[in-house]
Amino acid sequence: MDYFIQQLINGLTLGGLYALIALGYTMVYGVIQLINFAHGEFFAAGGYMGVILLSFFAGLGYIDTHPFLCIGASILLTMAYCAFLAMGVERVAYKPLRRASRLAALVSALGMSIFLSNGLMLTQGVFDKAYPSELIQGGFEVGTVIVSYLQLVIMGLTILLLVGLNILVFKTRVGMAMRATAQDKIMSSLVAISSNRIIAMTFAIGAGLAACAGIMVGFYYGSVRYDMGFVPGIKAFAAAVLGGIGNITGAMLGGLIIGMVEIFGAAYISGQYKDVFAFIILISVLYFKPTGIMGENVDDTRV
Repeated sequence: MDYFIQQLINGLTLGGLYALIALGYTMVYGVIQLINFAHGEFFAAGGYMGVILLSFFAGLGYIDTHPFLCIGASILLTMAYCAFLAMGVERVAYKPLRRASRLAALVSALGMSIFLSNGLMLTQGVFDKAYPSELIQGGFEVGTVIVSYLQLVIMGLTILLLVGLNILVFKTRVGMAMRATAQDKIMSSLVAISSNRIIAMTFAIGAGLAACAGIMVGFYYGSVRYDMGFVPGIKAFAAAVLGGIGNITGAMLGGLIIGMVEIFGAAYISGQYKDVFAFIILISVLYFKPTGIMGENVDDTRV
């Protein structure tokens, strides 16, 4: 039983990270019906920017005196950086194709993904960069179950961001504007809602969440790599589809399911096929319910 609880904690931690990345996919799709395949690169860029900022603070000597302040500042600055990067990508790669076919926008997204990945490789190198994982060490034991402080930080930060996003989307005027733009861009423009601004903001919010996940993954696994966004990005996309693409709650649920399936599959069956289990679940769900767990049976899914 203790082993099961340990794997459950690990699965919730990993699933929370997938949920943060999946939200970017589902928000963008909900507003403009576009699968942003460059989204995984925002996750990777966030991981790199985090280690750059932490190294900068370490050089100033602030890491030793104010470690948690440095971590918090690094997260906020990284989220802001990736938010502006996403808005730039949207303006250059997606906005000119707003009235083009979906195939053109899809090709543009794939091209931007390759461009950003290679940009990280050229600027940061092909070797892994280590994270100062000693900043969040230790934990506690309950029987034979070990819960690290880093896992608590990841789960707590994930819950905080997910709750904050739900409040933003469903309880504020900005969220109302997002939902109106997703429902009908022409009618929303007639009531003074700038669809261009809302779309750019949607990209920014999704990229910021992915950037936070990138930093947390850097701490969790101890290093980052230029191509680290590909596999988690695909799994997060699978989580978004599993939960119901365009549905925020579905993306959260899908991320948790994918994370737990991966962890339990590796723990009880085989670690060599941990990347396969998530997609088996995805295919099974889509076979019986193509719209996903919480998707609606309509032609265009809403946020």
